[in-house]
Amino acid sequence: MTIVQRRRTSQRVLALVAVAAATATTVGTAFAAPGPADADLRLARAQAAHHDGSPAGRGHGRPGAAPGEVVTPTFDLTAVDRQSGNLYLYFADGQGGFGPRYDVGVDYSSSAAVADVDRDKDGHGDGFWNFQKDGLLTYTWSDGHDGYTKDIGPGWQIYDKVLSPGDLGGAGDADVIGRDASGVLWLYLGYPDGELTARHRVGGGWGQYTEIAGQGDLDDDGHADIVARDRAGTLWLYRGTGDYTNPFEARTRIGGGWNTYDRILSVGDLDGDGHADLVARTSGGDLYRYSGNGNVSDPFDNAVKIGRGFDIYNLL
Repeated sequence: MTIVQRRRTSQRVLALVAVAAATATTVGTAFAAPGPADADLRLARAQAAHHDGSPAGRGHGRPGAAPGEVVTPTFDLTAVDRQSGNLYLYFADGQGGFGPRYDVGVDYSSSAAVADVDRDKDGHGDGFWNFQKDGLLTYTWSDGHDGYTKDIGPGWQIYDKVLSPGDLGGAGDADVIGRDASGVLWLYLGYPDGELTARHRVGGGWGQYTEIAGQGDLDDDGHADIVARDRAGTLWLYRGTGDYTNPFEARTRIGGGWNTYDRILSVGDLDGDGHADLVARTSGGDLYRYSGNGNVSDPFDNAVKIGRGFDIYNLL
């Protein structure tokens, strides 16, 4: 296991980032030759600075929320430019959309997926798993002052879809699911430090889905849920049970026509009403929000356009 620690206050972080960008020199080892660990730490610092209310950006998050209060947090949208590989963040604007993009200033083209977590349940992300294209899984987190990153382990390239919908196993911490090439879904239970248990087989047949998404609770029962789109464009809801041996109930049909979108994902509660929402992108780059409403039979309100020009990104 490799652990890298960086100790900074928010103000000191911003100052060092500015100096490094201006001089292209290193400060200790914090800005050594670019690599995945350095990129992850830069991402973590940008997120922490934003949520501290710094000039890196100010989003709505959950004003006044204390640790332990928020079931469905609000996460940032992670976007990698398809041509340059440069990483950008889009922070929630408090009105159901995103503010102007924030340039993290690192090459993130080595990443296949990012899964954010909110360990202290205050409504903001405080850690994330990075599933790298070479199969290495890393975990990076911040306690508000220090930033850390460590290797969880290799071999994750066996999965063509990975995400962390939240607490699926009922232990209180975010878990990870991955789909292998044969369409079998596997569950890894998460620990507070980002470590994962041995995998548990959820079941087969998941190869029929072109998108799987979820980040938080859709039906107000306290369990994380997911949705999945099949090749015909039908969206299905899988309600979480909180039991790691059988984490999902039988699927429920939400509706058709979802092939309009080339990417469906969730950043949790984007509109600040306590329900998990979906974000969907058309092939032309238009971005839409589907607000969750807690209704099991019809869990999403009508689409609201919240952006355009997002076809230039790989949305992680």
